[in-house]
Amino acid sequence: MLRFIGKRLWHGGLTLAALVTLTFFVMRLAPGGPFSRNRKISPEVQANIEAAFHLDEPIWRQFGRFVWGVLRLDLGPSTRHRDYSVNDLIASGLPYSLTIGFWAVVIAAMVGVALGLAGALRRNSATDYLAGTVGVVGIAIPIFVIGPLLQATFALRLNWLPVGGINDGWRSLVLPVIVLALPNIAYISRLTRTSMIETLRENYVRTARAKGIGWHRVLWRHTLTGALLPVIAYLGPATAAIITGSILIETIFAVPGIGRHFVDAALNRDYPLVMGITLLYGGILILFNIATDVIRAILDPRIRNER
Repeated sequence: MLRFIGKRLWHGGLTLAALVTLTFFVMRLAPGGPFSRNRKISPEVQANIEAAFHLDEPIWRQFGRFVWGVLRLDLGPSTRHRDYSVNDLIASGLPYSLTIGFWAVVIAAMVGVALGLAGALRRNSATDYLAGTVGVVGIAIPIFVIGPLLQATFALRLNWLPVGGINDGWRSLVLPVIVLALPNIAYISRLTRTSMIETLRENYVRTARAKGIGWHRVLWRHTLTGALLPVIAYLGPATAAIITGSILIETIFAVPGIGRHFVDAALNRDYPLVMGITLLYGGILILFNIATDVIRAILDPRIRNER
């Protein structure tokens, strides 16, 4: 098992290094620069500004300086947010993204698995049709439509919840969490239903039933483990994507997360901030994929022998 985990960590490190390298050089290939939108300034002032941020150095030296900063957990100053470092901006927005993302993952996993199991065990019943309807709604209707509808209904008309912001405690989290979780509830429920139906047809399940083992024991001890393997594989990247926050969700509900910083940094050529958030996104995605592989290897030892 340790060898399996070590191999996954090695591959994850190589992937993250490739991601950082590619993003660094692609950002420099884009036209313009961090200060190209400023008002007209003299060449001397422009040169001083670029020297302050080491943009006058050869690109290979800039890359080496950035890598050295990453190794020291120092992502450097932002070129657009005066007096703020990249570490400060990430630290200010990450807690909000983590909070909303965590609860969205919990709700999506619990509700999605429950709906999928109910639909698989009661096929062609009202429960199955209800689960299917939730799946279709969650997949077909985009969040930039569901979000304003829920705001208009529960915030403006019923006045139960705030329209947006973060100043009302847990009440401010309800609508963003629901909107962020709904598409994943749909995917998880459909994936659980399909996987559960296929697992119920496996020979080892039929053999267990033929030996006289009780239905509930077969369901919880044999069937559920195999049925949840595809769901766990999906939850790895999905959890990383949810926890790092949704740009649309943060925009619709005025949540000061890191997603909005990422868009602003890309538009303004804020190289250090783009690189810092990319590194964070990539690291979280890789860590959750590794965690998913480890959990699947524990549930199914055959995965440990895959090359």
